Amino acid sequence: MPTISMFYGIIVRMLYMDTKQHQLPHLHVEYQGMKAVVTIPEGALLEGEIPAKKLRMVQAWVAIHEEELMANWTLAVNGEPIFPIEPLR
Repeated sequence: MPTISMFYGIIVRMLYMDTKQHQLPHLHVEYQGMKAVVTIPEGALLEGEIPAKKLRMVQAWVAIHEEELMANWTLAVNGEPIFPIEPLR
């Protein structure tokens, strides 16, 4: 599962060809052993848990990088290499 960004202890990943379980564009997020799945572009929590403050950071990052994330999603579902995205600063 490729890591596309890391910021404030949050690791953001995107799986290749990951459309069977959730069917929506989404990210896999990890923070201190907690895991969550967050939709693109809404930033809604689909599964799992992370602290509310960290979720809001992820949601802000998703809003800023919506176009890049959707481009990565298209590449990933087609099994093509994805690119890293700037972290939240």
